[in-house]
Amino acid sequence: MRGSGWPWRRRAWAVQAWPILDAVQATRGSALSRKITVILGHPDAASYCGALADAYVESARQAGHEVRLFRLGDAAFDPVLHHGYRQIQPLEPGLVEVQQAITWAEHLVFVFPMWWGGLPALLKGFFDRVFLPGFAFKYRTGSQLWDKLLAGRTARAFVTMDTPLWYYTLFYWRPLHLQFRRAIMGFCGITPTRIKVFAPVRYADDAKRSRWLDEVRRVGARGA
Repeated sequence: MRGSGWPWRRRAWAVQAWPILDAVQATRGSALSRKITVILGHPDAASYCGALADAYVESARQAGHEVRLFRLGDAAFDPVLHHGYRQIQPLEPGLVEVQQAITWAEHLVFVFPMWWGGLPALLKGFFDRVFLPGFAFKYRTGSQLWDKLLAGRTARAFVTMDTPLWYYTLFYWRPLHLQFRRAIMGFCGITPTRIKVFAPVRYADDAKRSRWLDEVRRVGARGA
């Protein structure tokens, strides 16, 4: 009896569950909307990285997510941390605004190229100036440990490179992945951090670049 009755009970449960599932789907867009801060790390907003960032932002907003976009190439700030942490270097108004947007956000999205195996100088300078002690992390007195002040957030990076991905992996050992995911995001408590590489851009035709833009749009619609 148990063997013959169980499928019927399972189908009965499924019939009862459909209205609930329909209700969940109906409210999914508003319930899962996220606060997202997007940072374009390429100095040129008219670059392909700029197009990727715009595609993500447009799709995410259409899906109901709240998005704030910052183009570092248009921001007026000194990317050099002149005295390290020995002296306080006042933040320019644009950097203060970005700090506030990072605090506000649940999810951070970075779009940038890999240059010389790492971050562009402008983006690296941005992290030096913005991810400061007291904002992104805090060293503990008398300890080698630290507090991760940006915990509770997630991140994604869209990275372009001319190097083929297999060569970057086998011969360079993914240095940018280690720096970005572990030494920057992970150090400050931002996890998980997902990295999507588009490569090699140098040889990509218009059709492939268009497919990459569509892929970014799909990710943006999910707020991921």
